[in-house]
Amino acid sequence: MMRPNSEPINTSTCVLLVRVDGGVRIGSGHVMRCLALAQAWQERGGQALFAMGVSVPALEDRLQAEGMEVVHVGLDEKSLGSPEDTRRLLALANERRPAWVVLDGYHFGPKYQSTIKEAGFKLLVVDDMAHHKHYYADIVLNQNLHAEDLRYSCEPYTRLLLGTKFVLLRREFWRWKGWKREIPRVARKVLVTLGGTDPDNVTLKVVQALQQVDLGGMEAVVIVGGANPHLEELRRAVQGSRIPVRLKSNVSNMAELMAWADVAISAGGSTCWELAFMGVPSILLILAENQRLIAEQIDHAGAAVNLGWHADLSFAEIVEALTRLLLEERLRAGMAKRAQELVDGNGVFATFKELSSHQPSVCGTI
Repeated sequence: MMRPNSEPINTSTCVLLVRVDGGVRIGSGHVMRCLALAQAWQERGGQALFAMGVSVPALEDRLQAEGMEVVHVGLDEKSLGSPEDTRRLLALANERRPAWVVLDGYHFGPKYQSTIKEAGFKLLVVDDMAHHKHYYADIVLNQNLHAEDLRYSCEPYTRLLLGTKFVLLRREFWRWKGWKREIPRVARKVLVTLGGTDPDNVTLKVVQALQQVDLGGMEAVVIVGGANPHLEELRRAVQGSRIPVRLKSNVSNMAELMAWADVAISAGGSTCWELAFMGVPSILLILAENQRLIAEQIDHAGAAVNLGWHADLSFAEIVEALTRLLLEERLRAGMAKRAQELVDGNGVFATFKELSSHQPSVCGTI
């Protein structure tokens, strides 16, 4: 297993405080990429503390199963990023004295960031769109392909970590670095993964489209996030399927499932980078507006096929795109190659190194 390459840190002082939220509308992507960074921190003996205003039991269970501490800052969705949110996080930070504070969410704006910095804490902001007027963080990380095309207004001291060389992959992916995918003449194994929540139940639409693909021997694994409110409906749909479909909820072996799959149908969120790292030829559906740029850029790079906004798609369009991908070996081979060129798997360690260089006095030789 790959690990950050240096001596153990002083665990009594080296706390990573992560302020992040997850839920049916927010999704789970913010939490999962922060988990990747926290795992790298933990591998060195550090402690990770997740402060959550909005969450669901499945996400908290996953974090705790990974040895992360979870605390509630007692907020509802309307209060996220508010002065009260800031006050409660600062109270926790002053109590625990973290080496770094990490913010991941669209509601942590300039005032929130400047307040954390003025209190004397090192700050990392995980971003997607450069949508704030100004950034006060010590480090801004945007792991997306379009990140280097964005213009960030930030402080002179701010370090920008931009692009897919900083993709945050969880521990389950680390051992797959350098793995090469075999491309079958005809693909028959389909992985469906449409986010941790999928409030609009696009997964059901895809499961129904699978029934219309005319290809013998096809089988599918459908991943359902622990916060998905449609689990029972999906179970009924799978039971009536004419092809073998395994429904898996809240999985922790995503890398193995991606290695099993010949192709995938995915939402246009952070899972795209996991699929790219594993070289899975993929069809992307946009389930939220913040996924649009990701899906379009990956399609432009030739590493996936973007079908666009989910509500505009007919069953026939999904069936046609999937059938073509299953049958065209050269298309899949090219997509797999280009996808793995985008994500080298070193992103979490490159980020870890940046954190280390900013504050060696607190965390020893981190």
